[in-house]
Amino acid sequence: MIKEIKDISDFLIHSQGIDISIYEDAFLDKTLQKRITVTQCDSMDAYYALLEQSSKEGKLLIDSLQNNYSEFFRNSLTFAVLEHTVLPSLVLKKKQRKEIRIWSTACAGGQEVYSIAMLLDELRNGNKDKFKYRIFATDKSDDQINKARIGRYPSAALNNINFKRADKWFTQQSDIYIIKPELKESIDFSVFDLFDQKYSSPSVSIFGDFDIVVCANLLFYFKPEIRDQILDKVSRSLSEGGYLITGEAEREILMNKNYREFIPQSGIFQRPLITKR
Repeated sequence: MIKEIKDISDFLIHSQGIDISIYEDAFLDKTLQKRITVTQCDSMDAYYALLEQSSKEGKLLIDSLQNNYSEFFRNSLTFAVLEHTVLPSLVLKKKQRKEIRIWSTACAGGQEVYSIAMLLDELRNGNKDKFKYRIFATDKSDDQINKARIGRYPSAALNNINFKRADKWFTQQSDIYIIKPELKESIDFSVFDLFDQKYSSPSVSIFGDFDIVVCANLLFYFKPEIRDQILDKVSRSLSEGGYLITGEAEREILMNKNYREFIPQSGIFQRPLITKR
C-alpha cells in the first residue's frame, strides 16, 4: 500500500505541483480510500488511472486533505482558560497603546477567530480604549479565507454559543447567522502557507511577536519532521512568554518537545526556555 501511495504522491507533484508526502501515511490512506469509494473505483490502481485522466480529481483529492472543520468555542476548557486567565493577564501586562497580537495559523471558516474576538471584546466591556488587539487569521485556502471573512453560518454552527453572545454578535437571516461588522474590525484575514520558506509569519503582521499563536487540530495530520518544521516556525513568531494553543489530540506532541502546558488538559502551552551558554 505504501508503494501505491508513493506513486500517487509522485504523480501529484508532477501534475499539480503539490507534495502530499508530507502527510502521515495512515491519513493519506484513509483519504484515498474515501476518494476510491466516492469515485467508484475498485482498486488503488484504478484510482491512479483516474488521476491520470482527470486533473479535476487530483484537485478534489488535494482539497480533501485540507482540514477545514472548525467550531465556535471548540474546546470548552481551552476557551475557559483563555477567558478567565490568559487573556485577562495579557490585558494587565500590556502598556497603554500596545496591542495584544494573536495569530490563527489555519483559521478555516473563521469560527476559532471570532470566538477569540468575542472574548476580547467582552473584556473591553464596551470601552475600546481599555486595550487594543489585532488577530491575524490565515489559511492556505482562498475559499476558506473568503468564507471566514464573510462570516455566514447555519444555525447548527452556533450550538456552543449562548443566547447572549448570539444576540450580540450575529445578525439572523432565517436559518443563517451573520457576524456583525464590529467584531471584524480588529481581524485581518489573509492567505498564508505555513510552508512558505520566505516568510516566518503573515506579511500583513509586519513582524511576528505574537502573544498567542493558535495552531490547533493541524499537527497530527503531518509526518513528525513536518510537525517539527511547523512548530519551529510558529514558536519563533511568539513573543517572550507567549502562548501556543493546540488541539486536544496534539497535546502529547508538544509535551514530547518539552513545551510546558499552562494548565493541565487545556492545550495551551508555553515554549521551552532556551538555556544560554
